[in-house]
Amino acid sequence: MRNDPQRLRFEIGARDGSARAGVIHTAHGPIETPAFIPLATKGTVRGLESAEVVELGYQLILGNTYHLFVSPGPERIAAAGGLHGFMNWERAIITDSGGFQVFSLAHGGVANEVKGSGRSGDHGSKVEISEEGARFQSPRDGAELFISPEVSMSIQAQLGSDIALVFDECTPFHADREYTARSTERTHRWLDRCLAWHEREGPERQAVFGIVQGGTHEDLRRESAQAISEAGVDGIAIAIGGTLGRDKAEMAEVLAITAPLLPEAAPKHLLGIGEVDDLLGGIALGLDVFDCAVPTRLSRHGVALAPSPETRWRLDMRKGKWVGNREPLVEGCPCTTCQRHDRDYVSYLSRAEELTAVRLIVIHNLTYMHELTTHARAAIQAGTFNNYRSAILSGETPWTA
Repeated sequence: MRNDPQRLRFEIGARDGSARAGVIHTAHGPIETPAFIPLATKGTVRGLESAEVVELGYQLILGNTYHLFVSPGPERIAAAGGLHGFMNWERAIITDSGGFQVFSLAHGGVANEVKGSGRSGDHGSKVEISEEGARFQSPRDGAELFISPEVSMSIQAQLGSDIALVFDECTPFHADREYTARSTERTHRWLDRCLAWHEREGPERQAVFGIVQGGTHEDLRRESAQAISEAGVDGIAIAIGGTLGRDKAEMAEVLAITAPLLPEAAPKHLLGIGEVDDLLGGIALGLDVFDCAVPTRLSRHGVALAPSPETRWRLDMRKGKWVGNREPLVEGCPCTTCQRHDRDYVSYLSRAEELTAVRLIVIHNLTYMHELTTHARAAIQAGTFNNYRSAILSGETPWTA
């Protein structure tokens, strides 16, 4: 692990079992942990201005290297003063490496997301993976693109993020052990190349996080955790990768194996996981920051987060049962949506596919996640995290225990 307080400094202020509350200090300010990270995939948190995200209390957002590489391009963003200047965001930014998106192209989803079709399945995208990197066709216009460890780090340098993630291969759930082992070893070689490039040419105050891979295989996870921990990184991210497409029990097992292998002093980021129960489980294991598309993605489909474990903490506002319901989305929620509007109105807007509905539900969902982690932090500081987690998982209370 690297120890350079000019790039990143992590302080642990309280512990409750393995759960901990701390502060990550970056070039653009502090991040109180545990923290949920909203996605600013294409340079915006869906439906919101940067100032509104600040008003919700967020100190860190995640920019998507792959999407910003495809469009508008890192040169254009760099000319605007990096992603901070481009989207007028003055707080901290973390950027992913683009690895997950590139290696998802062959399996559907990302190309359709870029093109906005909303469909999955075979779309003819080709990805050629070699030791040098990944060559692929842009799903936007068919142009040939190439991302290597050096290219990924260069893009993230131009984006000017406070924390950059190293380029890795995220193996799909159906990959066998032999392929996963080869992929994990290549990821470690790419890690060395990312760090070497960053040491030569990277921004002085940009921190770098390594990524633990290894699929569902305990020995590979151990090898990967050791390799990342011994490298000159500023923090560690955990990729679930091999569990994608499978059940929560397997994901929890992989995390339970991996988390204790990581250095205590390192800030730890769980990539792409942020369902309410998964987030609380990660906090209990000592993980610090979590990013996930769920809160903003649900808003597109009229789904609000609520203390309802039996429906996976979701309220489908497009159902007709909300007609005439004068209750807020969640009683006691401090968001402006719940303070100013009722379920009937939000349901009407969502069923009518009005853009206002997306905005109102995004505001609520991101407030919900912020409240969840803020109260988790307070519970850790009070030594009552287990009670807090139990109360949330049982649906006894939205946030406080």
